[in-house]
Amino acid sequence: MNVQSPEFWDPAALEKEWRRVFDLCHGCRRCFHLCPSFDFLFEAIDQKGEDVDNLTSADFRQVLDLCYQCKLCYNHCPYTPPHRWAIDFPRLMLRAKLVQTKREGMPLGDRFLGNTDRAGWLGSMAAPIANRFNESRLGRSLVQSIFGVHKERHLPRYQGQTFSHWFSKRAAKAAHAAVGQNGKAALFYTCFVNYNNPEVGKATVAVLEKNGVEVRCPPQRCCGMPHLDGGDIKSAVNNAKTNVKSLIEYVRQGYAIVVPGPTCSYMLKQEYPFLLDSDEARAVASATQDTCEYLMGLHREGRLATDFQNSPGKIAYHLPCHLKAQNIGYKSMDLLSAIPGASVELIDSCAGIDGTWGLKKQYFELSLKVASRLLRGVEEAEPDHVVSDCPLAAMQISQGSGREPKHPLEILAWAYGLEYK
Repeated sequence: MNVQSPEFWDPAALEKEWRRVFDLCHGCRRCFHLCPSFDFLFEAIDQKGEDVDNLTSADFRQVLDLCYQCKLCYNHCPYTPPHRWAIDFPRLMLRAKLVQTKREGMPLGDRFLGNTDRAGWLGSMAAPIANRFNESRLGRSLVQSIFGVHKERHLPRYQGQTFSHWFSKRAAKAAHAAVGQNGKAALFYTCFVNYNNPEVGKATVAVLEKNGVEVRCPPQRCCGMPHLDGGDIKSAVNNAKTNVKSLIEYVRQGYAIVVPGPTCSYMLKQEYPFLLDSDEARAVASATQDTCEYLMGLHREGRLATDFQNSPGKIAYHLPCHLKAQNIGYKSMDLLSAIPGASVELIDSCAGIDGTWGLKKQYFELSLKVASRLLRGVEEAEPDHVVSDCPLAAMQISQGSGREPKHPLEILAWAYGLEYK
């Protein structure tokens, strides 16, 4: 069932599906302690005579509110499609969020957090002022009271020069750039890279070109996942349509779509076909790869450059949930391990900040509690570098450990000895 189906939006049909799925989850309980949603669900069922029929709408609401869409339960579940029970818990939670928002409207905070392009554009236009405001006690108190973002939550800094601006200026001068003898990549650079961390985008371009890959940056909007977090289906669909219209032209010319952010690559691969149900969306999904996934494909074929100049030493690598959910293996860890002298320790624990959930004041403490195992793993590893593909996980690690994680492509660019300022 997709969003075009009238049944998708029917509250009665939704409640019937909730009870069916919750009853099956109650009988299995494989996801016990996987996340706060399942902890609450099973405790509520136990307290009400072990009968799902005794759950109230308030119980359902709490299960939904505690879900931060990490997607881990999908791969953990033995009953996902094509099993006859066809359980897709993350998609059920998304459906419930969309139906709830349609019925109740969207809070101002969710509207603000969902529109990353608008916030990013404004923040970058006034980067020094925006950053000082976000770092001041008064500014944070206002952000909490107006938008619901916890006043202690570390926020990303805005950059005066966006990645897209850097690339457009650079492209005009880059006659020396690779001509595609080793492949062609259309970079979906993500809104976080564009407005908050252009260095990841620069490193990505440098590494791809180092490996003989032609890089283009198609016109693009935010992938739309922040809109879905708030239940704004209209904006999510609009962004998906805009991006598919832009990206499909590159797919037809033989470009791979590479994405340095796991949430965004997941969105293009999994959610665009669901939201749009079009051949173009499915073609874009099929052509999309995580950037390290793409580079490991070159490595498998013996086409990855191996003339590394620097060794990163010991790396504590955090595997993001939205990368794990793509079922592509450990491509970033494998790529880092290919650097001579690198020792990579995997930390396979949720950061508990997925999307906008961990930013909100009501979930801030719980978010850090979910991340405690990850933070303990970072501390115990005593690494030279902490690495994560996910910018939000990096924010959580920074907040909880004081260490500033790098993206795998930044480590790779440094290991190659590349300059890309």
